[in-house]
Amino acid sequence: MNQPSLELQIQTLPDNPGVYQYYDIEGKILYVGKAKNLKKRVSSYFNKIHDNAKTSVLVRKIVEIKHIVVTSEQDALLLENNLIKKLQPRYNVMLRDDKTYPWICIKKEPYSRIFPTRKMIKDGSEYFGPYTSFKTVHTIMDLIKELYPLRTCNYDLSEVNIQSHKYKVCLEFHIGNCKGGCEGYETLENYQKQVDAIREILKGNFKESVKEFKNKMQELAVNMQFEEAQIIKEKIDVLQNYQSRSTILNPKISNIDVFSIISDETMAYVNFLQIAHGAIIRSYTLELKKKLDETDEELLELAVVELRERFHLTTREIILPFVLDFGDKIKITVPQLGDKKQILELSERNAKYYRMDQLKQIQIVDPERHTNRIMAQMQKDLRLSTEPRHIECFDNSNIQGTNPVAACVVFKDGKASKKDYRHFNIKTVEGPNDFASMEEVVCRRYKRLLDENQPLPQLIIIDGGKGQLSSALKSIDDLGLRGKIAIIGIAKRLEELFYPEDSVPLYLDKKSETLKIIQQLRNEAHRFGITFHRDKRSKAALNSSVETIPGIGEKTMLTLIKHFKSVKRLKLATEKEISDLIGVAKAKKISEFYKKE
Repeated sequence: MNQPSLELQIQTLPDNPGVYQYYDIEGKILYVGKAKNLKKRVSSYFNKIHDNAKTSVLVRKIVEIKHIVVTSEQDALLLENNLIKKLQPRYNVMLRDDKTYPWICIKKEPYSRIFPTRKMIKDGSEYFGPYTSFKTVHTIMDLIKELYPLRTCNYDLSEVNIQSHKYKVCLEFHIGNCKGGCEGYETLENYQKQVDAIREILKGNFKESVKEFKNKMQELAVNMQFEEAQIIKEKIDVLQNYQSRSTILNPKISNIDVFSIISDETMAYVNFLQIAHGAIIRSYTLELKKKLDETDEELLELAVVELRERFHLTTREIILPFVLDFGDKIKITVPQLGDKKQILELSERNAKYYRMDQLKQIQIVDPERHTNRIMAQMQKDLRLSTEPRHIECFDNSNIQGTNPVAACVVFKDGKASKKDYRHFNIKTVEGPNDFASMEEVVCRRYKRLLDENQPLPQLIIIDGGKGQLSSALKSIDDLGLRGKIAIIGIAKRLEELFYPEDSVPLYLDKKSETLKIIQQLRNEAHRFGITFHRDKRSKAALNSSVETIPGIGEKTMLTLIKHFKSVKRLKLATEKEISDLIGVAKAKKISEFYKKE
């Protein structure tokens, strides 16, 4: 597959937060950066002259742009940090391993200490984070210390040491910051309950803590201790606004590969994320072209084997969206919730964005291929016998029962063909009757196409439910076109698609391209019909208004209607503007008439 041009790669980047990677002509990594908006950030490199010579050289060397989409700026910052350390791009500032992001540790020991750290020791302790700055960590630690009195010493508070009175309470006990577990003044059970509450806070589950503090705040307020109650309220506010941690990283998830798949009629896209030491170190999307309508299971199985071989992966556990069998040596995890589920969803999101990028590029450089794919997808989604290359959609307009009209809009190859749009004045129906009007219009439209030997559409869409569809179907039957043209109705409320003689509606995915095109057709028919209806009402009002003016004949009236189109515009016109059309004498009569009104 030929590498798309840089302009095309930039044009199809998403407007999402993420990390971008620049590569040179030899495929070597040049630079890794983060962005709140990938398209805007990357575009900025190529839209200006750089003062820095190194930046100019970098931009000249860029041949390929890769990206990983994430959910927030914080996630992008963390992921950028990991990728710079792993890939060591030439134009990035090198990050030393000891300059890693901070974590909060709950130490595995009696009377657990809780403290910030940059180093992770695998001794069974729990680590929460990472956090983008130590300021955030200090804020959280201050909050924890205010909420719960914890020890800060590094004594070994084993049961034997406590019973033997090896340690004495320190200043922290005397000023109320610690309850003196070292001398047995606080039980281990009570202390660990506080640790459990803190653990939930760090996970983001602080419902019980908030409830407890609200009760305490109300108790203080009842006792007229308003200053103390305000302090508790501020703690609650901090607690409720606190976001626990990044969705990108979790130290418990180590040395795992994640695979997800997104597919359509012709292609499948398999995204692979490599997780090592609790961090994403690689993202890659494999493109597969379908040959025999293969299932997602078959394609993902093939892709996993290929990618493990290509990247020499030896991990024992892989995360997948569904169960596959790779033998006893590989553990398959299909997560339903939690951190692993979030990582799988991140992989799926990257597969979706990769597919969108590819489709945008195809639409720009190969519009015919793009159209063919859309048509094939519509044929499958709508259960049609042929591709709907020519679609016509009908809509009635009879606001307040006046001037009933109808509109027919035409789409060819998924795009509006405005030269083929048609308006209809309802001729045989008295009053507002949508069903009869639809029957008349459909009959007139296709009788004319048949009489003139014009090509018929492959699909007719009726804007309305079962009633309008049945009415249109009568005309199709009368003209002998049943079976030659597919016809469906779309109900406005739930976007239900109705088929002839089928009581059960079809519901398409709200994000599907097929439904979007049908909605475009329906909205365009509605707009086109309403515009015609509005013009007709305006002309009717102008006609009736001008007819009542003494001395104004039919010829003058037609001239005014053609130029001003509405009574309002005629009333607002100056006598000079009117006289330029019909002469001074008649213009004076019209001006005086409307002044009297």
